[in-house]
Amino acid sequence: MYELLRSVLLDPFAIMNSVGLVAFALVGAAKAIREEFDLFGITVVGLVTAFVGGATRDVLVGRIPLALSSMGEITLGMVGVSLAVALHLVLESPDDHPITVVSDAIGLAAFTTAGAIVAVETGVSSFGVVAIATINAVGGGAFADILLDRSPFILVTDFYASCAVLGGTTYWLLAVAFGAGSVAAALCAAVTVGTRLYAVRFGLHLPTAQSVGAAVDGRFGNGSK
Repeated sequence: MYELLRSVLLDPFAIMNSVGLVAFALVGAAKAIREEFDLFGITVVGLVTAFVGGATRDVLVGRIPLALSSMGEITLGMVGVSLAVALHLVLESPDDHPITVVSDAIGLAAFTTAGAIVAVETGVSSFGVVAIATINAVGGGAFADILLDRSPFILVTDFYASCAVLGGTTYWLLAVAFGAGSVAAALCAAVTVGTRLYAVRFGLHLPTAQSVGAAVDGRFGNGSK
């Protein structure tokens, strides 16, 4: 336990990974609570949200997933699930509450940064850094949505995965220019969480093909076909 606490305090990856695990387990469990899953289902969805992205990251870079090699990881995930259950006891709709929304943004930022750190350390290409950072950030949530029997919302119109792309790109640029480290990690997290909260605040969405088509029709007067 001492070594875990020491690494969390001194290692940017450990910090971001720990924050992401608690935050995303909370978010995933809150979604399962809304769907009236039992306690086992709530735990499964919460842990899937927390671990699938990181496990996919580790497989891509050729290492054993941390969730399978450290009880500390599972403990952090269970903390997030427990917090979601506790929030449900005091809040009417915890998955829509600002606490959960902010936790989701923080988890997105933390996992984007953790993924970027691992990708840079393993020497992948610039595209690989951004891709692994994004997968680390959104993979768990996408898989959890499948368990919840709905389309992964990152594939619809929400401005979510794009925030991870921006954060991963920021980390790569700073790592190339100044070297990977705490500054790159902090700015990556700031860009990701900042853009996500901005998108939530102002309702930003990526356009669909239908909306683009409607805009083109309106611009050129082709309302009828």
